[in-house]
Formats: sequence, structure tokens, C-alpha cells
Amino acid sequence: MTDTFETIASVSITPVVENGAVLFVPLNKLKKSPRNARKTPHSEAHIEALAASIAAKGMLQNLVVEPETNAEGEPTGCYFVTIGEGRRLAQVLRVKRKQIRKAEAIRCVLDTVNDAAEISLDENVTREAMHPADQFERFRELAENRGWGAEEIAARFGVSAHVVRQRLRLGAVSPKLMQVYRDGGLSLDQLMAFALTEDHDRQEQVYENLSWNRDPSTIRRDLTKMNVAATDRRAIFVGADVYVEAGGNIIRDLFTEDRGGYFEDAALLDRLVIEKLERIAAEVQAEGWKWASVHIDYPHGNGLRRTYPHPVALSEEDEAAYAAAQANYNALTEQYDSAEELPDDVDQRFGPLEAEIERIDALRHAYETQEIECGGVFVILSHDGEARIERGFIRAEDEKPETEDGANGSVADGVRVNGDGEIIEDGDHDEDGNPVSSLEIEEDTGDAGKPLSDGLIRDLTSHRTLGLRLALGEQPDAALIAVTHALAAQTFYRGVDAACLEIRPTSGYLASHADGIEDTAAGKALADRHAGWAEDMPRDVADLWGFVAGLDHASVMALFAHCASLTVNAVKQPWERKPHAHATADKLATAVALDMTAHWTPTVRAYLGRVTKAHILAAVREAVSDEAAERIAGLKKPEMADAAEQLLAGTGWLPAVMRTARPAWLDDRQDNDAFQIAAE
Repeated sequence: MTDTFETIASVSITPVVENGAVLFVPLNKLKKSPRNARKTPHSEAHIEALAASIAAKGMLQNLVVEPETNAEGEPTGCYFVTIGEGRRLAQVLRVKRKQIRKAEAIRCVLDTVNDAAEISLDENVTREAMHPADQFERFRELAENRGWGAEEIAARFGVSAHVVRQRLRLGAVSPKLMQVYRDGGLSLDQLMAFALTEDHDRQEQVYENLSWNRDPSTIRRDLTKMNVAATDRRAIFVGADVYVEAGGNIIRDLFTEDRGGYFEDAALLDRLVIEKLERIAAEVQAEGWKWASVHIDYPHGNGLRRTYPHPVALSEEDEAAYAAAQANYNALTEQYDSAEELPDDVDQRFGPLEAEIERIDALRHAYETQEIECGGVFVILSHDGEARIERGFIRAEDEKPETEDGANGSVADGVRVNGDGEIIEDGDHDEDGNPVSSLEIEEDTGDAGKPLSDGLIRDLTSHRTLGLRLALGEQPDAALIAVTHALAAQTFYRGVDAACLEIRPTSGYLASHADGIEDTAAGKALADRHAGWAEDMPRDVADLWGFVAGLDHASVMALFAHCASLTVNAVKQPWERKPHAHATADKLATAVALDMTAHWTPTVRAYLGRVTKAHILAAVREAVSDEAAERIAGLKKPEMADAAEQLLAGTGWLPAVMRTARPAWLDDRQDNDAFQIAAE
């Protein structure tokens, strides 16, 4: 608006050529000026924002136009838009959306004096955008003073609701830090990092403790140091809804992928975890167990004896039900074996059959009543955020009490002792049915009723041992059974010397060397495999030989491999000198094609936070690139470790001590495959 009187007219009445006049020109009579300085078109987002603003608030700025003339210099009745092409396009967009008519009168200012190209350039050059800090705070004021939500603000300014939420969050940053941002002391990326939380005191505390390294990732890490990531097993177990309902707050990063945010109250989260575990423990204890104990982490080194369920025969009713369910399942599988996708009704029929088969299979193993009555259960939070239930632990005070003669009636499963403390195997009884010792048997079978001398017995049994060694060395199948029996007897039965092979398996306690190792996925997989075999072991160790000998070859090999695997010890101790043993461990790793990338990743906790900066940079250089290593070379150790963890993620990088040499048989297989393909 100028101080002089302006002429206002409608082009539909009389053409007005007076410079500075305000015209109301039909939208379909407005055209883009060929002398518009902007050659790069407006973005769709900008036009969208202008359309939303005009719809909500009207046209806040007039268009500046000049008359269009024909070749003879006569007006055509149309006008070129010299200034405001974006607003014209916004109105055209509104016509497409049926918000206005195509002949809608648009307020314009006529300019027939200035050069159109110059004033078009002038409008885009001689202006200064609002400082982003002012924009963030004004958006915040709209929300607080007018009560508008993100969606309403978004509609009025033509941006997404997510963008509005981001600006509202930025507007909530501490005024002190906002002023630092205005003064150029913080970048927008750094300000966005501080906006992770709305706690001004926490923001300012982290800012004051920053070193020269003010990388946004460092700011985010320091802000969430006392919080729990939503990917943590505790957060997964409890769930966001339960945590929030209990009064917890989840911090969400609106500017990066936060994978669910951060649970602000770690103490509350731990309490909710324990409460949920206790509810599960109560249900499990209702099975009849004497006690149930809950723990977030597995109670390593608990020192308790453990029992496992034993095989039991199914009832005739269950056997029949299992056979029927399995037959129906097999019939359905065969019928739809070639189908790429199962019909919904067929898929629904599979579910109950699978559930029935699993239910009956679970009945094939059971604890004995006395074990349940004196035993207990650990309910633990697993590494994957699920409840892990471990049954069958016996406390020392709940062990079977000793009798008056000093024997407790059972040294271990399948073995008893008599009043003199001698081990008595099942099946050794006198003619009256009373148990007798092996010594008494020898006395009864001696020549003329006299026992053989100890020296003669040693002599004779030495010759028998020599004969066994010679014979066993010539029969590999029997040797496999004998060795497997010896390993299994000492692996699954406590205090039993039931094997005649002097093989003594030992198993190093890895948790004493690597904290939390048994809570890993690999640790859980090994524990499950062991529990599976333990459930199959006969209740009486005297029956173990028959059990092993009765297995098919593949099962014997699997049991043998499991027992042997528990004796592996490739741990390097600083005081040990076992170069040949460690070299053998490397050869074993190659033989089994061990791939540690499936079990271990280089995180700050597992590796990067425990080595020097030089080691960190070497890892990044090897796994990623020299450039990536150079980018983090100037960071302090904690920041460098955090950055390296992100860079190494998914690369499959391992420290040299964990790597496995490529097995030759794998190369041979690939060569054979390549030859096969070429032949085809």
C-alpha cells in the first residue's frame, strides 16, 4: 500500500492502464510472465504450502502484473504475472481441487513503469527469510496459545504433520540453547540432537559437558545415557503400552530412525520386568514345584544340582490321539505339498493338528513327583526379550537326607550304596532278594568257597583289559558306543563311575571368563541342546549302555558330538602356554567351518570399548575404508567407539583371534559346483 490514492477497478468493466492501480483479474486471465527471473520451477511442496496458506488466510500479498499485448501492441485482456507466480500456481491448484472457480477474481497491482525482468529478480533477491529459531518458536506458540494440534497447523501451512511435530519439538529446546543456535554456536543438526528430550536441565547439562566434539551422535548418546533403548530385551519383554500405562515416558527422536525410542525410567522398567516374571513364575510353580525364583540375568554359578524330565510311556488314549493327529497332518501335507500358498481353511486345519501333536509330545517326558516336590524353577529374561523357564534345580537343603548309617541311599541316578558305603549296581541281589556288593559276589564264586587274592584278581583283570583293548581297537562301531557311553555317563550323571574307559571329560566354565556369555543366543542354543539329550537319558545309569547301543548310527554320532563338544576349550589364558592346543583349536574351527559372525558382533561393550583407538581405526579401515577411519580419527575414545560400532554393523568384521581359515573342502565343493554348471 502507498500513501497516494490508488485506483481500484475491475478489468471486466473498463481497462485500467494507470500505474499502481489495484485490479481484480479473473484467474483464467492471468499468465506466467515470459520475463520472470525464476527459470527453475517452484517445487510441489512450495505450491502446496502456498495453497494451504491462501485457503486459510487469504491472499496476503498482491500479484504484480502487466498487460499482455498482441503483435500490434493492443491489450488482449490478459495479464502477465511479474511478481507472484507461485501464488498464481497455488490458486490454479485450488481450482483443480474445486475450492474456487477458474474465473475467481484475484487482487493484483498494475505495474507499467518498471522493467518486468528486474522487479521479478528484485523480489527474489532483496528479501531475508525468517531465522529458523523464530519459526520454531512461533509454531510452538500456535500450539500453546491457540491449542492447535500438529494436523491443524499442518493444514494451514501446507506441510506434513510430521514436519510440524519436528518444528514444535525444536521450539521446545531450552531458550539458552536456542540463543546459542541463533548466535551460530550450534548447527541445526546439533539442535535437532538436543531436541531428543524436552528436559531443559538435561539439555543444558549435556551441552555444558560437551568437549570439542559436538557431533550430533555424541549429543544423542549423552542425552540417552541413563535411558533404555526400545530394542533392549527389557523393553521388548514389557512392551511400550504397559510401560506408558505405568507412568513411564518414552523419548522419541523425530529427526532420526530411533527404532521405537528410549524408555526414560530404567528403574520403573526393571520393576515391570520383575513383576511380569513373578506372574509367570507363579503359574509355573503351580505345577507343584517347591519354589520359583525370578532373575533378569541368569544366576550363573548357583551351585545347585539339576534334574531333567525323564522319558515316560504315553497312555493308550494319548497314543491313539497322537497317531490320529499325525495321520491327518501327513495327509494334509501330502495333499497340498505342491501348493505355493495354502487356502485359509486348510491353514486353519493345520493349526489345531500341530497344537495337538505338540501337546502329546510334551507328555513323553516328565519329572518325577519327588523331584518336583523338592525342586524349583528359575524364571529368567532371555536375550531375545522372552521369559526363559528353567526347571529342575535342587537346593542343598532339599537333597534327600542321609540315613542313620551315614548313607543317603543314592549317590547319583541309578547307583545305590549299602550301609558300608559300597556302591551296589542294580540287579545285584542275594537269593533272599537283598542287595549284595561285588565283593560278596566274588567270594561266592571263588574256588572251593575261598575268595581269590587281590593280586590274582588284578593279574587276571589286567589280561582281560588287554584283551578288551585289542578287540575294541578292531571294532570301530563298538568303540564309538563305548566312548559315547563313557562321555554320556559323566556328562549327564553326577558322581557316577559307570564307564570302564578311562576318559575324563572336563568342561571349562566360560561365564568366569566372559560375563553374560550364557545369556547369548549361542549360549541358549547349547543349553537347549543339552536339555534335549538330558531328557532322553534313562533314569538309571545302569540302563545307559543299552540306551546308547540301541540308538541308530546317526543318533549315536549326534550324542557323541554333543558330549565331545562340551569339552572344547579354546580359551587363551595369559599364564598358560599351550601353543599346540591353540593351534589344534584353529584346525578344529576350520574343520567345522566355524563362522563367528553368526554368534558375535563388534559392539562397544563386546570389543570396541575395550581396545585402543589404534585398534578401532584399524578395524574400520579394514572393514569399511581408509576414508571412514579418517573421519573418526579425531574423536575421543568413547565417541570413536560408538561411531565405529555403527560403521562396522553388518560388515561381518571379526578380530583376528576369532577368524577361521577357509576350509579346503569348501573350495573343492565350489570347484565341483562350477565344473557341474559348466558341464551342464
